[in-house]
Amino acid sequence: MVASAEKNNNGSDTTRKGSRGNWRNYAVTIVGLAVICGAATVVGQYSRASEATTVEAPSGAVGTSDDTKLDLPVKPTVPVTLTVYEDPRSPESRAFAQQYASTLSQLLASGQVEINYRLVTGSDRQYGGTGAQEAAEAAACAQDQGRFPQFMDQLWQHQPDPKTDGLKDRKLLKQIAKKAGKIEHDTFDLCLDRNQRQGWVKKSQETYAASGLGPVPIVQLNGHTLADPATQLTPKKLTALVTKEARQVAAAAPASPAPSATPTP
Repeated sequence: MVASAEKNNNGSDTTRKGSRGNWRNYAVTIVGLAVICGAATVVGQYSRASEATTVEAPSGAVGTSDDTKLDLPVKPTVPVTLTVYEDPRSPESRAFAQQYASTLSQLLASGQVEINYRLVTGSDRQYGGTGAQEAAEAAACAQDQGRFPQFMDQLWQHQPDPKTDGLKDRKLLKQIAKKAGKIEHDTFDLCLDRNQRQGWVKKSQETYAASGLGPVPIVQLNGHTLADPATQLTPKKLTALVTKEARQVAAAAPASPAPSATPTP
């Protein structure tokens, strides 16, 4: 009986020791998982922060070889180039876009001109907030899918009062993207939520601010700044200027060599 009791007691001690060993293993495992999860969180945060500060141009953006690609082109195929600076939060930019929409469409259809859009965000400093920055990032994300003109058309139609800074609402920007049509929304949402175009938009604004060009909208024809669209330029004048420039460019272009005569056998 005594021997049996001692055996049971020894068995119980062994069981308790085994239990304590298991708990130590569990604790080490839990701590290890916490360290891994914590590291993953830090890496994720660092990755998102890096994306927000990296100047990564959206798909199809153009620029000179020694400059960041800041222009978003529409039909980049001909030597006559209109560069349009516009601010998504600016009522003046909206008025220009809507007043000149049919004229710009006709010029594109004529094959005389390409249009490069430059997104700037000076209205955020004017009114306070971040709506222009957010909207410009969203427009650049739409550009990645070839839907920049359609996105901006919907943005102009639904532009809130700039004083409310409504464009900082990403839910609104995602609704605008849906109205633009043919945008893959998971890709668009990821681009916007991860701030993938934040650095690029900031670079565009910095370059514009350093240029001293003045308030938007600004229209340049082959690098030459045209008269104020709000007070001195008209759609008719713009068409005439583009037509004249296209003729001058064509006249200055070297003549194509005549085809060589085919020798007679």
